[in-house]
Amino acid sequence: MSTTFTLDTSTSRATPVAAPMKRLTVPAVRRRKAEIARGEGAPLVMLTAYTVRTAQLLDPHCDLLLVGDSLGQVVYGLPSTVPVTLDMMAAHGAAVVRGSYHAVVVIDLPFGSYEGSPEQAFASAARLMKETGAAAVKMEGGAAMAPAIAFLSERGIPVMGHVGLTPQAVNMLGGYGARGRSRAEAAKIVDDAQAVARAGAFAIVVEGVVEPIAVTITQSVDCPTIGIGASAQCDGQVLVAEDMLGLFERVPRFVKRFDDLGGRIEAAAASYAAEVRARSFPGAEQVYAAKP
Repeated sequence: MSTTFTLDTSTSRATPVAAPMKRLTVPAVRRRKAEIARGEGAPLVMLTAYTVRTAQLLDPHCDLLLVGDSLGQVVYGLPSTVPVTLDMMAAHGAAVVRGSYHAVVVIDLPFGSYEGSPEQAFASAARLMKETGAAAVKMEGGAAMAPAIAFLSERGIPVMGHVGLTPQAVNMLGGYGARGRSRAEAAKIVDDAQAVARAGAFAIVVEGVVEPIAVTITQSVDCPTIGIGASAQCDGQVLVAEDMLGLFERVPRFVKRFDDLGGRIEAAAASYAAEVRARSFPGAEQVYAAKP
């Protein structure tokens, strides 16, 4: 799957910007931790993206774009992220890379593609990076995944960790509730994050944990933490873009809606339907007249 073909800019909706910006790098993202500590850097901004057009719109405002396996629910209407395949991730990852020029593109390793062994994780990650052009992969799990993270990092594949609420383990966790409410579970999540950092993760997503855990992790690891349902004290934040934009009726507690695109799209569709039924669309401006 090539990501380097040329688009006809006169006909394609997916037209790249004329002068691409210089893309951020994984080392630059990792350095942000120290820059924030010195008061010289702003928190990292990450959003999910699954399509060329979404990537184009989000890219100028983000440090990282995450091609999340959340696409299983957001794009495909699946009940969880568990059924997502490498083929799905490859197709959407390539689209996001084609649509972006600035952000570091990180792509999720889907459930079942990396847990078996470090070698399996490397094969899956190498395939996704070759087929998409993404700069890094993300892997859920704590200390159990540390050997795989080290294996990939030592072989030139940057890995973003993911601890706390790990959606791929929803069947084991029994749901999507906040993690770390017990003292034992809180200690385990902190230990997991520290193990992932020691293994070489360049950043760690901390999801769905009680706030003190996120603060402790952020203070105790040497790579940036990116919170989602965690704490403003993390070194960055990530949200599913469709949640943030208000495209779904129900969103998690930790999501702030920055728009109501769902309502606006519905209103636009209703206006379109009304004009079609009234035969007022298409009008003279939208039809082609015969040449004299």
